[in-house]
Amino acid sequence: MSNLDVVTIANKKSGSIDLSAAVFDVPTRPDLFHAEVKRQLARRRKGNHSTKNRAAVSGGGAKPYRQKGTGRARQGTTRAPQFAGGGVVFGPVPRSYDHALPKKVRRAALRSALSLRVSGGDVTVVDSFSVDDYKTREVVAVLDALSLGGTGVLIVIDDADEKLQRSARNIPGVTVLLVAGLNVYDVLRHKKLLLTQASVAAIEARLGDSPGSSPAGSEVAS
Repeated sequence: MSNLDVVTIANKKSGSIDLSAAVFDVPTRPDLFHAEVKRQLARRRKGNHSTKNRAAVSGGGAKPYRQKGTGRARQGTTRAPQFAGGGVVFGPVPRSYDHALPKKVRRAALRSALSLRVSGGDVTVVDSFSVDDYKTREVVAVLDALSLGGTGVLIVIDDADEKLQRSARNIPGVTVLLVAGLNVYDVLRHKKLLLTQASVAAIEARLGDSPGSSPAGSEVAS
């Protein structure tokens, strides 16, 4: 079980917190990272590429030349694939690249990513985080006070906060997520995590072992 200091947004210690070993202290699994990030990025692909086959290409209603007597191969339409401007054979069509990954694998990957950040000393826990107005400079000032300015920071909150979310969204490298939207890709692409005490509790409730589940770190076979 890891123990981290809890600080205020002014970077003054206000207490400490024990992190659940089942969520924040599991083995690092790069194979799970690869599988989950690949799934996430595949799901984001639009898949709207398209080509026209010979049935969809316009024109070509008339036979290009008579059937016999020309010495050439018989042809029924100039929209056939062998003609310039003809249809495409087996071209790409709109499709979804999304593919399924077992829920246990996804949960194990997220636990492993969070544990990686904790083991690297890249997690900061604050008692609460809010701003008084829609001011980006207030968020920048807080990050500077916490020595997180100028780095990629993922801020995780337990409940929607429009002022904070809108104030932080145009800061390069800074992302604000709700616990419900916490994912492996965002955890790995940000160097630092900034969690509130409430979000830590919510993460442990979301990823903690349920009755009858496999022990932490072993629910996915190697």
